[in-house]
Amino acid sequence: MVHTRKNVTALTRAERKRFVDAVLALKRRGRYDEFVRLHIAHYVADGEGDRRVAHMAPSFLPWHRRFLLEFERALQREVPGVTVPYWDWTKDRSPHALPWTDDLLGGTGHGPDRRVATGAFARANGWVVRENTTDDDHLARDLGRPARPFPLPSKEELAYAMEQSAYDVAPWNSTVTSGFRNTLEGWTSARTGDDRWRNHNRVHRWVGGTMLGGASVNDPVFWLHHSFVDLLWSRWRASRPDGAYQPAEPPGIGSVQRGRVVARHERMTPWDETPAAMEDHSRIYRYG
Repeated sequence: MVHTRKNVTALTRAERKRFVDAVLALKRRGRYDEFVRLHIAHYVADGEGDRRVAHMAPSFLPWHRRFLLEFERALQREVPGVTVPYWDWTKDRSPHALPWTDDLLGGTGHGPDRRVATGAFARANGWVVRENTTDDDHLARDLGRPARPFPLPSKEELAYAMEQSAYDVAPWNSTVTSGFRNTLEGWTSARTGDDRWRNHNRVHRWVGGTMLGGASVNDPVFWLHHSFVDLLWSRWRASRPDGAYQPAEPPGIGSVQRGRVVARHERMTPWDETPAAMEDHSRIYRYG
């Protein structure tokens, strides 16, 4: 049966509680931290020389679609019927409204370590950050970075991504200046300052704290953010009948990207799944 992912602002109070209860159940089982570890393991940057499937590569979108779907199925085993809502950060831009309410994700952090103290995901309420931590196991956020304000992506930034005609372009990494995937993922050529991040990346920076880096899954807002990123891919693909995943074939001999990026019909680790198989989700879920 096809299920529907709702805008977080459309959830009833009962639906918010069911989502939170399902996430907490996964955490108690240790299953949630497995998702965190999987993302950390696949967070490979351009300069590392290894195969990239999750970030800075064409498979950023299909890899996270599959990752999100695995998480959603795990939630549904805990609380049947639960889906992952999406946070539309083009409209819901206040750090004092949904999804940052006490009955959903809780609010921003406080003190020098920006520790979250409200909601179900506060350390005092049992949410312990175990993966990729040092001596602080609190969830941390710095929504909007008020000490040095950092805005969410602008409409112009997102429009630039949505207007791209090609899914991705060579050299298939974080340095390309066109193509839907990289402009939505949000890497730029800037080396300093806040202009280094756009769209998806900028949202991670806006949330701050635990949402920075490969262990960002430790913050449950990760899922709501990526649900919206997935929706944006769906909208872009619907408007581009010729916008199939690229590259269609593996980079050729002599290419620095040979063996480092996934072609359309190649397997994305850790699943036996290809980008092509993830392009159409209409038989699994839809967006409300």
